[in-house]
Amino acid sequence: MSGTHSLADLKEVLDARQAVVGTPDFPSDRVKVEPKRDAQGRSYATGRRKESTARVWIKPGKGEITVNGKKVVEYFARPVLRMLLAQPFLVSDRHNQFDVVCTVAGGGLSGQAGAVRHGISRALTYYEPDLRGILKVAGFLTRDSRAVERKKYGKAKARRSFQFSKR
Repeated sequence: MSGTHSLADLKEVLDARQAVVGTPDFPSDRVKVEPKRDAQGRSYATGRRKESTARVWIKPGKGEITVNGKKVVEYFARPVLRMLLAQPFLVSDRHNQFDVVCTVAGGGLSGQAGAVRHGISRALTYYEPDLRGILKVAGFLTRDSRAVERKKYGKAKARRSFQFSKR
């Protein structure tokens, strides 16, 4: 086929291909996801970060967060950690609409706060499946897999060598 092709020729080819293949109908193909709630109307999810694991239950309420039987202000004293927990609610416009009860174990406070945030985000998607897109774009449903690198033999730490001595 020598010569130039016009856009009209390209449109004809695309129209012919689409007639053969058919156009996918996305809204009708999408399966409606049912909310996962227990007998008390709560949704449960597990969140993880570093060495920490959080078990999170959410239910409609006034926005109270309880961690290991303590109020969130007592358990996470640093405001940055409390801000981390509030992010999924702020992004999804559900601030002060859900009560959170969680137990968290392992790791330090920063890892625990990340684990609780991950658990809250997952529990929100179970309670309201329509929020999944918003939380996924914000990156709250992805488990942060970064962890401390293990120490190797012949090294002071994971990568740090012992101090060199010339004599």
